[in-house]
Amino acid sequence: MLKIHHLGHSQSERIVWLCEELGIPYELQKYTRDPVTRLSPPELKALHPLGAAPLIEVDGMLLAESAAIVDFILARYGRGRLRHGPEHPDFAAYLYWFHFANGNLQPVMLRSMTVGRCGLAPDHPVRTSALERLDKVFSLLDARLAQNDYLAGSEFSAADIMSVFSLTTMRVFYPVDLEPYPNIRVYLQRIGGRPAYQRAMAKGDPDLTPMLT
Repeated sequence: MLKIHHLGHSQSERIVWLCEELGIPYELQKYTRDPVTRLSPPELKALHPLGAAPLIEVDGMLLAESAAIVDFILARYGRGRLRHGPEHPDFAAYLYWFHFANGNLQPVMLRSMTVGRCGLAPDHPVRTSALERLDKVFSLLDARLAQNDYLAGSEFSAADIMSVFSLTTMRVFYPVDLEPYPNIRVYLQRIGGRPAYQRAMAKGDPDLTPMLT
């Protein structure tokens, strides 16, 4: 059976959610962040040199990196669900938004959070540049969701599973006001209504109220 090593309030929520969407059995091993450092506990660090989550175990193999794990699970258990193949008209859009999550969205949020904690003046060019980039990324997402119910088009896909963490749980660590992005807010309400998302969050992070507004 697939085993998910899940760190609370982390990107590993993606993997729990994916398994719930696919309806595949899994074992959930949960870990809690250090209350002071907010980093992984020693038990998780012992499993992987980076001490990060998610991690999965299957057939004696340990695999890290959420995007790689999502691709692995879809290839092995997905039976064509939640991803578009080359023949699909939205194949390119699926690839773009799937990789946008960890290639743009999450790094831009992390950079903005880091810059914000450096004590720079509000008008410092590094700080204003980081905030401008953040707005560009969120505005691009908002424009996409003004035209489509989901990131890859009209169908829910793994591209959405990859992106929602940054729009919700990441805001526990770095608050972002979504008021200027109404289409993202509508999208998050749509996501929040999915039973698989509700089950995943209840199982993986029962202490966390999803930030869907």
